Amino acid sequence: MNPSKLAAACAGALLIGTLGVSTQAHARQTPINPPYASSDTREQDSRTFVPVVSSLEALPGLPSQRWVGEYQGSSYQIEVPENWNGMLVMYAHGYRGEGAELTVGPPAIRAWLLQQGYAWAASSYSANYYDVRAGIEDTNALALAFSELTGLPEPTKRYITGHSMGGHIAAAAVESETLATANNPVRYEGSVPMCGVTGDVYEFEYLLNYTLAAQHLAGLGPTTFPATDFQQKLPQIIAALWEQYPVRPSPLGLKLEAITRDLSGGERPIFAEGFRTGLQSVLLGTGGRDGTVNGILADSLSGNLSTRYQLDGERRTSPEERAFNNSIIRVVGHPSANNLRPDGLRWIPKVNGNFNVPVVSIHTLGDLYVPFKHMQIHRQRAEANGNGDWLVQRAIRAPSHCDFSYQEQVEAMAAMLRWEQQGVKPEGDEVLDPQVVADPAYGCRFTRDAGLPTRASLPDCPEAP
Repeated sequence: MNPSKLAAACAGALLIGTLGVSTQAHARQTPINPPYASSDTREQDSRTFVPVVSSLEALPGLPSQRWVGEYQGSSYQIEVPENWNGMLVMYAHGYRGEGAELTVGPPAIRAWLLQQGYAWAASSYSANYYDVRAGIEDTNALALAFSELTGLPEPTKRYITGHSMGGHIAAAAVESETLATANNPVRYEGSVPMCGVTGDVYEFEYLLNYTLAAQHLAGLGPTTFPATDFQQKLPQIIAALWEQYPVRPSPLGLKLEAITRDLSGGERPIFAEGFRTGLQSVLLGTGGRDGTVNGILADSLSGNLSTRYQLDGERRTSPEERAFNNSIIRVVGHPSANNLRPDGLRWIPKVNGNFNVPVVSIHTLGDLYVPFKHMQIHRQRAEANGNGDWLVQRAIRAPSHCDFSYQEQVEAMAAMLRWEQQGVKPEGDEVLDPQVVADPAYGCRFTRDAGLPTRASLPDCPEAP
């Protein structure tokens, strides 16, 4: 995905500054408790959206029946091949920004699904913004309405996949909490989250830490939260942290790189290349937000009281790190802002690691928008709940967000389907062992470049001895 499409599809941003990092410790600041009233009133409830029904043309050589329309406030697309095998794959799209128009499109592996005899369906969801609750409910509602909308028999099996925010939807859709609390529960037979926010609310903690650290490194504060002057100061932040943006960090920028490496999953191949991509603009664009995830929550969610920022990659705390950690602003988060609700799913549904169907996920190593850390959190939670055997994860050597080749996506989907239907569990990568993840050859096993331009300058995989 090129940077312009990525910015439109994802949205985000980071921070950085002008002066130097003071090595003189300031008095520890009193944690700031954002002045948000605790209530169920949120901006998302007052927003209005308009479904956009788009055409869906047949792919050459792949005859099919196709349906497009509007259903329960969402637009949808459905396609069923002539040789339909009776099974349905639901596709969940990624973040579509903050506009009023609700748009829908097919999965990247549409051709392969049709060739294999699978029907697919996709919803626009009934809301934009980071509304995973709407994404799950509306995707499920469409899955349940498949027969009603097409006049065809009910699918014999249903599966789900998605990218980015859609990966969050695909992972959360098979969780026991989702099945117990959704208004439109669907029991999927398997899931393939791609570049997914599978650590759910960690995403917003990560973005908060990244942007606060960048602004602090630049010597530009903040002293209040939210940092409403962040975007105004962004040119100064960039000037302080990069000698050439985004490809050559300054000495201060290298400290931000070390902080980011630690927050995003630890030492690993392709991280440095990812840090030097246009994703920096996406990350910096999130700076100055208030913690309600743009109105999805009623209260500010994330804080940084327990965060210890690592400036040099060493576990031991240096005097400079001690000074940095003592002087950076500390913000009190409100996890209760995303509590269980009496009216259905949480506003930001959880991926707790409670599932009992095959899940195969893929993630790029250089992704700094939805970092590799999400794979590690997903694994930790699944293992803690005794469900680790149901999760297979694959690392892909690429520098950007959802930066997959067609073949990598096909192989992940094919692996999950074979596992679910034939009982053949696929191979995956270890994601929690730091030595394994830091190996220069990590990610080589499941990477299929196919000449992608984003990977042209990446280091080759080391040859096996």
